[in-house]
Amino acid sequence: MHAIFPGTFDPLTRGHLDLITRAAKLFSHLLVAVNAGESSAKKRFFSTEERLALLKAELQHLPNVEVCVFSGLLVDFTKAKNIMTVVRGVRNSVDCEYEMQLAHMNGQLQSNLEVVFLATKAEYSFVRASWVREIAAFGGDVSAFVTPRVAEALKLKLDPRPSVEDNKE
Repeated sequence: MHAIFPGTFDPLTRGHLDLITRAAKLFSHLLVAVNAGESSAKKRFFSTEERLALLKAELQHLPNVEVCVFSGLLVDFTKAKNIMTVVRGVRNSVDCEYEMQLAHMNGQLQSNLEVVFLATKAEYSFVRASWVREIAAFGGDVSAFVTPRVAEALKLKLDPRPSVEDNKE
């Protein structure tokens, strides 16, 4: 059985990685779909290409996981890919309410679409990508929330200038 795990992954967090790894065990093929669309509600920090590259690098050890990009309505993308199962993570009751409403709306648009909810592990239940970006922007330590590769990408994005130590040889 095939499934899609959509998201913005901006940035990719350990919570995302945990959910993707767990979903990959449940489905024969998991398509991790990076939402490239711009919305008025979400201004992207990393470009689509940066998010795609980070996901591919972090997920290369999972042979049944493929990473791709989509824009537009998720239901149109699932139809185009002929995949009728969407995997979504929920951290708390607020997420659950939002995700249920979204699932019902998508169900109205495509009646044969199934949504599978995975509960986030407790240690990731408070992690939000927007909070990770804010902590990083103020120089805080985000290593508990993201992988070293993502932490480095955040650091470079926030201050792309080489440090004094980088210039010493």
